[in-house]
Amino acid sequence: MEEHWKENMRVIAVVVTYNRLELLKRNISCLRKNEPLSGIVVVNNGSTDGTAEWLAGEPSLHVISQENVGGSGGFHTGIAEAYKLGADWIWCMDDDVFPRPDCLKSLLRHSGRKDVGILAPRRLMEGKIYTNDFQGLDLTRPFASLYKGRLAKMNVTGPTEICGTAFEGPFIRREVVDKIGLPTKELFIFCDDTDYCIRTVQAGYKIMYIPEALMDKEKFFSGDSWKERSKKKKWKRFYQVRNSTYLNHHYGKNWGVRYLRGFNGVIGYILIAFLACLFSDAYQWSDIARFWRAYRDGLAERLGKYQ
Repeated sequence: MEEHWKENMRVIAVVVTYNRLELLKRNISCLRKNEPLSGIVVVNNGSTDGTAEWLAGEPSLHVISQENVGGSGGFHTGIAEAYKLGADWIWCMDDDVFPRPDCLKSLLRHSGRKDVGILAPRRLMEGKIYTNDFQGLDLTRPFASLYKGRLAKMNVTGPTEICGTAFEGPFIRREVVDKIGLPTKELFIFCDDTDYCIRTVQAGYKIMYIPEALMDKEKFFSGDSWKERSKKKKWKRFYQVRNSTYLNHHYGKNWGVRYLRGFNGVIGYILIAFLACLFSDAYQWSDIARFWRAYRDGLAERLGKYQ
C-alpha cells in the first residue's frame, strides 16, 4: 500500500502518566523505535514515584507537569500542547501500552484519506487481541447496551470502520482538533475517549481500526481478595456511573435512553454496595448515597473531580 506521509509531516506522541514509572520507561523506549516521530509530549499527572525526577533527565521529551486531573485532563493538556507544537497527527496513549517498532508506519499508510479523522491500532495482551472498540451506538433502546458491534466478538482481519476506541493509541488528525476541540477534561476518567469519538463521528469524520498496527498492553495481576480489589477500585465506580449516565443523557435520542439507561446502571452498583455492607467492609452505607449522587450529577451534566 502506498505510504502517505511526507518528510515535513509532524507526528507528535502524547503520553499521559501517573505513578507508573517503569511502564512509562518501557513506553518511551518503544516510542523511540517508531519512525517518523517528530516529538513526544509527556503529561505527568502529579506522580510521586520518581517519575518527575526521571523525566528531568530526559531532555528529548517535552514534559508538562500538572496536578492529577485524570486521564481526560491529561489528554486535554497533551493534545493542546501537541497541536500548539504544529502536529499534523497526534498519537495519544496511556503509559501502559507499548507500540511495536512498525506501528506508526502501519498507521501512516492509511492516513491519506481526508475523511478519516482517527486511526486506531490493534492492542494485544499477552499475545491475544484485546479490544473494547465498537462499530455503533444504540441511542434509542434504553434496556440495550450503549455499544453495538463490539470488535471483541468479531474476526477482524483488515481495516474496519468503527465509531469508538480507547485512548490507548488513537492517531488523531489535526483537523479533528480544529473542528471539535479537545477532550472533555471534566470527565476525569472513563468515557472521555468514547465522548471524543462520538464528537469526531458527529463532525463527519470516520474512525478506522487498523489491525496491522500493533501495540502491546500491560496486564496487571493482583492476588488481592475481592474485598481488597473492591476497596481499591471503588472510587472509580462513581466516575463510571456518572460519566456513563452523562453520555446517555447527552447523546440519547429519547427519554428512555436519557434517563432509564443510567438508572439501570446505578441500581446495579447500589445493589452491590448494599450487599457488601451486609457482609464486608468493602463498601459503607454512605457509598449508596454517593452512587445516587453520581447518577444525578450525570443527568444534570455536572462534571468534575470526586473528592
